[in-house]
Amino acid sequence: MLILDATILRLFPPLRCAWALRGQQAEVRITGRNAKRVLLGAINPRTGHRRIIRCLSMRQEDFQAFLRHLRSRYRDRPLWLILDRAPCHEAHPSQVLAGRLGIGLMWLPTQCPELNPVDHLWRELKRLVAANRQFRTIDEEPRYAERWFLGLTAREALRKAGMLAEGCWLSLM
Repeated sequence: MLILDATILRLFPPLRCAWALRGQQAEVRITGRNAKRVLLGAINPRTGHRRIIRCLSMRQEDFQAFLRHLRSRYRDRPLWLILDRAPCHEAHPSQVLAGRLGIGLMWLPTQCPELNPVDHLWRELKRLVAANRQFRTIDEEPRYAERWFLGLTAREALRKAGMLAEGCWLSLM
């Protein structure tokens, strides 16, 4: 079983609290361009093992590429995904492909991102990697973010995703 989510990284950085001298505004240098890239990530809630791919957008073709990627990495094992109801996930061709690849899909409740552990990882990634910082190119940020995501130890990833917290809903499964 894997839990899946996507996040959008933009060249224009998310602005967060920043330190500055009293009476002075914190300075965040930006170019004014706002290109984007998408990361699709999955985590195994038992082992903390993670998979990730980068794409240009979040269309059903990109989600389907991630399904193929996951199936190629987990060849002969049963594979179930817990995911949200993003349009690209619910698209009929995506569901047909998942069935053909032998991947079961289990849906999180609508409008409940707090239930998705990967969403917690994205929040931490944006706080540590992207906030108040503009990268030189749009492709530099997802490479850096991917290294952060995969560079966590399994235990760090599970902790940051909230899966080691007492009462985590996944511990009931």
